[in-house]
Amino acid sequence: MGSENGINNHKEEREMEGIKHRVVSVNGIKMHIAEKGEGPVVLFLHGFPELWYTWRHQVQAFAKLGYRAVAPDLRGYGDTDAPASVASYTCHHLVGDLVALVGSLGVDQVYVVGHDWGAMVAWYLCLFRPNLVKAFVCLTAPFRPRNPKMKPVETLRAFYGDDYYMCRFQEPGEMEQVIAECGTEKVLKKILTDRNPGPPRIPKGNGFGICPNTRLTLPFWLTEEDLNYYVQKYNKKGFTGPLNYYRALDLNWELTAGWTGAKVGVPVKFIVGDQDMIYTTPGMKEYIHGVGFKQDVPLLEGVVIVEGAGHFINQERAEDINAYILDFIKKF
Repeated sequence: MGSENGINNHKEEREMEGIKHRVVSVNGIKMHIAEKGEGPVVLFLHGFPELWYTWRHQVQAFAKLGYRAVAPDLRGYGDTDAPASVASYTCHHLVGDLVALVGSLGVDQVYVVGHDWGAMVAWYLCLFRPNLVKAFVCLTAPFRPRNPKMKPVETLRAFYGDDYYMCRFQEPGEMEQVIAECGTEKVLKKILTDRNPGPPRIPKGNGFGICPNTRLTLPFWLTEEDLNYYVQKYNKKGFTGPLNYYRALDLNWELTAGWTGAKVGVPVKFIVGDQDMIYTTPGMKEYIHGVGFKQDVPLLEGVVIVEGAGHFINQERAEDINAYILDFIKKF
Protein backbone atom coordinates (compact mmCIF):
# COMPACT_ATOMS: atom_id res chain seq x y z
CA MET A 1 0.00 0.00 0.00
CA GLY A 2 2.82 2.38 0.93
CA SER A 3 4.61 1.86 -2.37
CA GLU A 4 1.37 2.42 -4.27
CA ASN A 5 0.89 5.77 -2.51
CA GLY A 6 4.49 6.63 -3.36
CA ILE A 7 3.80 5.94 -7.03
CA ASN A 8 0.69 8.12 -6.92
CA ASN A 9 2.63 10.93 -5.24
CA HIS A 10 5.29 10.86 -7.94
CA LYS A 11 2.60 10.80 -10.62
CA GLU A 12 0.96 13.89 -9.06
CA GLU A 13 4.31 15.67 -8.94
CA ARG A 14 5.03 14.84 -12.57
CA GLU A 15 1.57 16.06 -13.59
CA MET A 16 2.11 19.39 -11.83
CA GLU A 17 5.51 19.89 -13.46
CA GLY A 18 5.78 22.73 -15.89
CA ILE A 19 2.81 24.71 -14.54
CA LYS A 20 3.98 28.26 -13.94
CA HIS A 21 2.60 30.30 -11.07
CA ARG A 22 2.62 34.06 -10.94
CA VAL A 23 0.75 37.00 -9.49
CA VAL A 24 -0.75 39.73 -11.68
CA SER A 25 -2.26 43.08 -10.69
CA VAL A 26 -5.88 43.28 -11.80
CA ASN A 27 -8.62 45.75 -10.90
CA GLY A 28 -6.96 46.85 -7.66
CA ILE A 29 -6.10 43.38 -6.35
CA LYS A 30 -3.30 40.85 -6.76
CA MET A 31 -4.48 37.69 -8.55
CA HIS A 32 -2.65 34.36 -8.57
CA ILE A 33 -2.72 32.45 -11.85
CA ALA A 34 -1.45 29.04 -12.90
CA GLU A 35 -0.61 28.66 -16.57
CA LYS A 36 1.06 26.36 -19.05
CA GLY A 37 1.50 26.15 -22.81
CA GLU A 38 1.67 28.43 -25.83
CA GLY A 39 -1.06 29.29 -28.28
CA PRO A 40 -4.65 30.55 -28.08
CA VAL A 41 -5.67 31.24 -24.47
CA VAL A 42 -8.17 29.01 -22.70
CA LEU A 43 -9.27 30.66 -19.46
CA PHE A 44 -10.48 28.19 -16.80
CA LEU A 45 -12.70 29.59 -14.02
CA HIS A 46 -13.28 27.50 -10.88
CA GLY A 47 -16.27 27.36 -8.54
CA PHE A 48 -17.00 26.88 -4.84
CA PRO A 49 -15.30 25.53 -2.77
CA GLU A 50 -12.39 25.13 -5.13
CA LEU A 51 -9.26 26.78 -6.52
CA TRP A 52 -7.30 26.98 -9.77
CA TYR A 53 -6.30 23.42 -8.82
CA THR A 54 -9.68 22.03 -9.89
CA TRP A 55 -8.40 22.46 -13.48
CA ARG A 56 -5.07 20.64 -13.01
CA HIS A 57 -6.01 17.94 -15.58
CA GLN A 58 -7.26 20.49 -18.11
CA VAL A 59 -4.23 22.77 -17.77
CA GLN A 60 -1.89 19.87 -18.58
CA ALA A 61 -4.04 18.49 -21.40
CA PHE A 62 -4.64 21.78 -23.21
CA ALA A 63 -1.00 22.83 -22.95
CA LYS A 64 -0.15 19.60 -24.80
CA LEU A 65 -2.85 20.31 -27.38
CA GLY A 66 -1.29 23.63 -28.39
CA TYR A 67 -3.17 26.06 -26.16
CA ARG A 68 -2.13 28.44 -23.42
CA ALA A 69 -4.12 27.23 -20.42
CA VAL A 70 -4.66 29.87 -17.72
CA ALA A 71 -6.39 29.07 -14.43
CA PRO A 72 -6.68 31.87 -11.83
CA ASP A 73 -7.64 31.70 -8.20
CA LEU A 74 -10.69 33.95 -8.38
CA ARG A 75 -11.07 36.97 -6.08
CA GLY A 76 -11.29 35.79 -2.47
CA TYR A 77 -9.78 32.37 -3.15
CA GLY A 78 -6.41 30.69 -2.66
CA ASP A 79 -3.43 32.95 -3.28
CA THR A 80 -5.50 35.81 -4.72
CA ASP A 81 -6.41 38.83 -2.58
CA ALA A 82 -9.64 38.62 -0.58
CA PRO A 83 -11.17 42.02 0.18
CA ALA A 84 -13.31 41.87 3.32
CA SER A 85 -16.55 43.56 2.28
CA VAL A 86 -19.44 41.85 0.48
CA ALA A 87 -19.65 44.89 -1.79
CA SER A 88 -16.24 43.94 -3.26
CA TYR A 89 -17.66 40.73 -4.77
CA THR A 90 -20.23 42.03 -7.22
CA CYS A 91 -20.46 40.76 -10.78
CA HIS A 92 -18.83 44.02 -11.91
CA HIS A 93 -15.80 43.43 -9.69
CA LEU A 94 -15.48 39.80 -10.81
CA VAL A 95 -15.80 40.64 -14.51
CA GLY A 96 -13.46 43.60 -14.01
CA ASP A 97 -10.84 41.20 -12.67
CA LEU A 98 -11.15 39.03 -15.77
CA VAL A 99 -11.08 41.94 -18.21
CA ALA A 100 -7.81 43.09 -16.64
CA LEU A 101 -6.47 39.54 -16.59
CA VAL A 102 -7.18 39.05 -20.31
CA GLY A 103 -5.49 42.39 -20.99
CA SER A 104 -2.42 41.30 -19.02
CA LEU A 105 -2.15 38.17 -21.17
CA GLY A 106 -1.66 40.31 -24.26
CA VAL A 107 -4.58 38.85 -26.25
CA ASP A 108 -7.82 40.27 -27.62
CA GLN A 109 -10.00 37.22 -27.06
CA VAL A 110 -10.01 34.00 -25.06
CA TYR A 111 -11.89 30.75 -24.90
CA VAL A 112 -13.60 30.47 -21.52
CA VAL A 113 -14.41 27.31 -19.55
CA GLY A 114 -16.30 27.83 -16.30
CA HIS A 115 -17.58 25.51 -13.58
CA ASP A 116 -20.11 26.33 -10.83
CA TRP A 117 -19.49 29.95 -9.67
CA GLY A 118 -16.80 30.21 -12.33
CA ALA A 119 -19.54 29.54 -14.88
CA MET A 120 -21.75 32.22 -13.31
CA VAL A 121 -18.92 34.75 -13.54
CA ALA A 122 -18.36 33.66 -17.15
CA TRP A 123 -22.03 34.27 -17.98
CA TYR A 124 -21.61 37.83 -16.70
CA LEU A 125 -18.42 38.20 -18.75
CA CYS A 126 -20.31 37.05 -21.85
CA LEU A 127 -23.11 39.54 -21.12
CA PHE A 128 -20.91 42.53 -20.32
CA ARG A 129 -17.92 41.97 -22.63
CA PRO A 130 -18.83 39.46 -25.36
CA ASN A 131 -16.05 40.93 -27.52
CA LEU A 132 -13.49 39.22 -25.27
CA VAL A 133 -14.95 35.70 -25.55
CA LYS A 134 -14.45 33.49 -28.61
CA ALA A 135 -16.57 30.69 -27.17
CA PHE A 136 -17.73 29.54 -23.74
CA VAL A 137 -17.92 25.98 -22.41
CA CYS A 138 -20.20 26.02 -19.38
CA LEU A 139 -20.05 23.22 -16.81
CA THR A 140 -22.94 22.63 -14.38
CA ALA A 141 -24.44 26.14 -13.94
CA PRO A 142 -26.77 27.28 -16.72
CA PHE A 143 -27.56 30.91 -17.45
CA ARG A 144 -30.02 32.41 -14.98
CA PRO A 145 -32.04 35.25 -16.47
CA ARG A 146 -32.76 38.20 -14.20
CA ASN A 147 -36.26 38.24 -12.72
CA PRO A 148 -37.19 41.94 -12.48
CA LYS A 149 -39.97 41.23 -9.96
CA MET A 150 -38.14 39.21 -7.30
CA LYS A 151 -34.70 39.48 -5.76
CA PRO A 152 -32.64 36.26 -5.91
CA VAL A 153 -32.48 35.43 -2.20
CA GLU A 154 -36.23 35.82 -1.60
CA THR A 155 -36.87 33.81 -4.78
CA LEU A 156 -34.60 30.99 -3.56
CA ARG A 157 -36.25 31.05 -0.10
CA ALA A 158 -39.71 30.86 -1.68
CA PHE A 159 -38.77 27.90 -3.88
CA TYR A 160 -36.38 25.90 -1.70
CA GLY A 161 -36.85 27.10 1.90
CA ASP A 162 -34.61 28.72 4.53
CA ASP A 163 -32.26 25.71 4.68
CA TYR A 164 -31.29 26.01 1.03
CA TYR A 165 -27.51 26.44 1.02
CA MET A 166 -27.46 29.81 -0.75
CA CYS A 167 -29.90 31.18 1.84
CA ARG A 168 -27.87 29.75 4.72
CA PHE A 169 -24.73 31.44 3.37
CA GLN A 170 -26.25 34.94 3.60
CA GLU A 171 -25.53 35.97 7.20
CA PRO A 172 -21.92 37.23 7.48
CA GLY A 173 -19.88 35.17 9.91
CA GLU A 174 -22.51 32.50 10.55
CA MET A 175 -21.35 29.89 8.06
CA GLU A 176 -17.71 30.65 8.81
CA GLN A 177 -18.45 29.68 12.42
CA VAL A 178 -20.20 26.46 11.36
CA ILE A 179 -17.24 25.51 9.18
CA ALA A 180 -14.78 26.31 11.97
CA GLU A 181 -16.71 24.05 14.37
CA CYS A 182 -16.82 21.17 11.88
CA GLY A 183 -13.25 21.66 10.62
CA THR A 184 -12.06 22.71 7.17
CA GLU A 185 -10.96 19.24 6.11
CA LYS A 186 -14.25 17.55 7.02
CA VAL A 187 -16.35 20.26 5.37
CA LEU A 188 -14.36 20.22 2.12
CA LYS A 189 -14.38 16.43 2.08
CA LYS A 190 -18.15 16.39 2.64
CA ILE A 191 -18.88 18.90 -0.13
CA LEU A 192 -16.49 17.36 -2.65
CA THR A 193 -17.78 13.81 -2.07
CA ASP A 194 -21.50 14.60 -1.74
CA ARG A 195 -23.69 13.12 -4.46
CA ASN A 196 -27.12 13.78 -3.00
CA PRO A 197 -29.49 15.14 -5.63
CA GLY A 198 -30.42 18.82 -5.20
CA PRO A 199 -31.50 21.21 -3.93
CA PRO A 200 -28.61 21.21 -1.42
CA ARG A 201 -29.68 22.02 2.15
CA ILE A 202 -27.72 22.92 5.27
CA PRO A 203 -30.11 22.62 8.23
CA LYS A 204 -29.36 24.56 11.40
CA GLY A 205 -27.64 22.44 14.02
CA ASN A 206 -25.26 20.02 12.37
CA GLY A 207 -25.63 21.67 9.00
CA PHE A 208 -23.16 19.61 7.01
CA GLY A 209 -24.34 16.33 8.53
CA ILE A 210 -20.84 15.58 9.77
CA CYS A 211 -20.83 13.13 12.67
CA PRO A 212 -17.66 12.64 14.72
CA ASN A 213 -17.56 8.96 13.76
CA THR A 214 -18.47 9.43 10.10
CA ARG A 215 -15.78 8.21 7.73
CA LEU A 216 -16.04 9.78 4.31
CA THR A 217 -14.33 7.87 1.52
CA LEU A 218 -12.66 9.94 -1.15
CA PRO A 219 -13.86 9.26 -4.71
CA PHE A 220 -11.45 7.79 -7.25
CA TRP A 221 -10.80 11.21 -8.77
CA LEU A 222 -9.66 12.92 -5.57
CA THR A 223 -6.51 11.85 -3.69
CA GLU A 224 -5.50 12.72 -0.15
CA GLU A 225 -2.84 14.98 -1.69
CA ASP A 226 -5.52 16.80 -3.70
CA LEU A 227 -7.67 17.28 -0.62
CA ASN A 228 -4.69 18.45 1.42
CA TYR A 229 -3.92 21.12 -1.17
CA TYR A 230 -7.45 22.54 -0.81
CA VAL A 231 -7.37 22.29 2.99
CA GLN A 232 -4.04 24.08 3.25
CA LYS A 233 -5.22 27.00 1.11
CA TYR A 234 -8.61 27.31 2.84
CA ASN A 235 -7.02 27.13 6.29
CA LYS A 236 -4.80 30.02 5.26
CA LYS A 237 -7.40 32.16 3.46
CA GLY A 238 -10.68 31.26 5.15
CA PHE A 239 -14.13 31.06 3.60
CA THR A 240 -15.38 34.65 3.83
CA GLY A 241 -14.30 35.64 0.31
CA PRO A 242 -15.93 32.62 -1.36
CA LEU A 243 -19.11 33.01 0.73
CA ASN A 244 -19.30 36.69 -0.21
CA TYR A 245 -20.15 35.65 -3.78
CA TYR A 246 -23.46 34.32 -2.44
CA ARG A 247 -23.94 37.35 -0.18
CA ALA A 248 -23.69 39.64 -3.23
CA LEU A 249 -26.55 37.90 -5.09
CA ASP A 250 -29.10 40.62 -4.32
CA LEU A 251 -26.56 43.36 -4.98
CA ASN A 252 -25.86 41.83 -8.39
CA TRP A 253 -29.59 41.86 -9.07
CA GLU A 254 -29.71 45.59 -8.35
CA LEU A 255 -26.64 46.30 -10.47
CA THR A 256 -27.85 44.36 -13.51
CA ALA A 257 -31.25 46.01 -13.97
CA GLY A 258 -29.97 47.38 -17.27
CA TRP A 259 -29.44 43.83 -18.56
CA THR A 260 -32.98 42.60 -17.86
CA GLY A 261 -34.00 40.49 -20.85
CA ALA A 262 -30.52 40.65 -22.39
CA LYS A 263 -29.42 37.62 -24.37
CA VAL A 264 -25.98 36.01 -24.32
CA GLY A 265 -24.35 36.64 -27.68
CA VAL A 266 -21.43 34.21 -27.70
CA PRO A 267 -21.28 30.55 -28.81
CA VAL A 268 -21.90 28.26 -25.82
CA LYS A 269 -21.74 24.54 -25.08
CA PHE A 270 -23.34 23.34 -21.83
CA ILE A 271 -22.20 20.17 -20.04
CA VAL A 272 -23.63 18.71 -16.83
CA GLY A 273 -23.67 15.36 -15.02
CA ASP A 274 -27.04 13.70 -14.55
CA GLN A 275 -26.25 13.34 -10.82
CA ASP A 276 -25.33 17.03 -10.44
CA MET A 277 -27.04 18.83 -7.54
CA ILE A 278 -27.84 21.83 -9.77
CA TYR A 279 -29.24 19.73 -12.61
CA THR A 280 -31.41 17.73 -10.19
CA THR A 281 -32.81 20.87 -8.49
CA PRO A 282 -36.53 21.26 -9.29
CA GLY A 283 -37.19 23.41 -12.35
CA MET A 284 -33.65 23.19 -13.74
CA LYS A 285 -34.16 20.35 -16.24
CA GLU A 286 -37.27 22.06 -17.59
CA TYR A 287 -35.30 25.26 -18.21
CA ILE A 288 -32.27 23.52 -19.72
CA HIS A 289 -34.23 21.20 -22.04
CA GLY A 290 -37.16 23.55 -22.72
CA VAL A 291 -37.22 26.67 -24.87
CA GLY A 292 -35.99 29.05 -22.15
CA PHE A 293 -32.27 28.28 -22.21
CA LYS A 294 -32.06 28.46 -25.99
CA GLN A 295 -34.03 31.74 -26.05
CA ASP A 296 -31.69 33.34 -23.50
CA VAL A 297 -28.57 31.92 -25.19
CA PRO A 298 -29.34 31.95 -28.94
CA LEU A 299 -25.88 30.60 -29.87
CA LEU A 300 -26.21 27.59 -27.55
CA GLU A 301 -24.74 24.81 -29.69
CA GLY A 302 -25.61 21.84 -27.58
CA VAL A 303 -26.40 20.42 -24.17
CA VAL A 304 -24.41 17.37 -23.04
CA ILE A 305 -25.71 15.27 -20.14
CA VAL A 306 -22.98 12.99 -18.80
CA GLU A 307 -24.51 9.85 -17.33
CA GLY A 308 -23.42 8.85 -13.84
CA ALA A 309 -21.40 12.03 -13.26
CA GLY A 310 -21.77 14.35 -10.28
CA HIS A 311 -21.09 18.04 -9.73
CA PHE A 312 -17.27 18.13 -9.90
CA ILE A 313 -17.36 16.82 -13.42
CA ASN A 314 -14.11 18.35 -14.70
CA GLN A 315 -12.22 16.27 -12.14
CA GLU A 316 -14.44 13.18 -12.12
CA ARG A 317 -14.55 12.80 -15.92
CA ALA A 318 -11.46 14.77 -16.89
CA GLU A 319 -10.72 13.01 -20.21
CA ASP A 320 -14.33 13.13 -21.38
CA ILE A 321 -14.66 16.80 -20.47
CA ASN A 322 -11.37 17.65 -22.18
CA ALA A 323 -12.64 15.99 -25.36
CA TYR A 324 -15.94 17.91 -25.23
CA ILE A 325 -14.13 21.22 -24.67
CA LEU A 326 -11.67 20.61 -27.51
CA ASP A 327 -14.36 19.46 -29.92
CA PHE A 328 -16.23 22.73 -29.34
CA ILE A 329 -13.51 25.38 -29.18
CA LYS A 330 -11.58 24.14 -32.21
CA LYS A 331 -14.52 25.29 -34.37
CA PHE A 332 -13.76 28.94 -33.63
